[in-house]
Amino acid sequence: MEMQVKGLRVLITAGAGGIGRAMTDVFHKAGARVHVCDVVQASIDETLAAFKGVTATLADVSKLSDVERMFGDVKKQLGGLDCLINNAGIAGPTGRIEEIAVEDWERCIAVDLNSLFYCTRLAVPMIRAAGGGSIVNLSSAAGRLGFPYRTPYSAAKWGVVGLSKSLSMELGPDNIRVNAIQPGVVEGERIDRVIAAKAKAVGIDFDAQRQVMLEKVSMHKMVSPYDIANMALYLASPLGATVTGQAISVCAGVEMLG
Repeated sequence: MEMQVKGLRVLITAGAGGIGRAMTDVFHKAGARVHVCDVVQASIDETLAAFKGVTATLADVSKLSDVERMFGDVKKQLGGLDCLINNAGIAGPTGRIEEIAVEDWERCIAVDLNSLFYCTRLAVPMIRAAGGGSIVNLSSAAGRLGFPYRTPYSAAKWGVVGLSKSLSMELGPDNIRVNAIQPGVVEGERIDRVIAAKAKAVGIDFDAQRQVMLEKVSMHKMVSPYDIANMALYLASPLGATVTGQAISVCAGVEMLG
């Protein structure tokens, strides 16, 4: 299906790895003009080699100075902005609440929630100047369900939903759509690390913890990073022109996290 995004100016945070890399691939193939950021220079170099025309900034979006520098690059490289995808996030610590270090809590909130504020406040004037557009925020199934032993992550992802809903109401008159995507168990190295940490926390082996996760998914399977990327493409395209204020689960039917 033709998504009609050729020439769309898109910023994807953490766009050189995982879900972000799949988004870069999907938007690039659809003809969008893409700028990405990432914290790993080697990943950026590989992404730029793979996708001709994509531009990038080495940046940690939890740092306001990095975000301001990145938006300077966006203005220079793209000349404006039609779509912001706040994809950057970390898994955060795993453990009982009394075991979680304050600095680990603060780091998780900084990356998974504060960064969205830093990026969005600079993106909105640019998208407004373009006549409207789309903001897509990455939440999680943990942003609609409780997630024991993962409280910093879950708290941040619930915050993403509240931010998205509030901004959709605030920015609707400017023709700016704001939505959140809530992935479930997404295949890849990151979920493997999460499973290993959770298995250690509850005292079972990796395979047993993986099975516990999938038993709580209606389709008993993980989703692909490309499932998430395709939803982002839809929301950014004219096909999603009247979709705003939504938290959309792409999760194979996660019923419970644990």
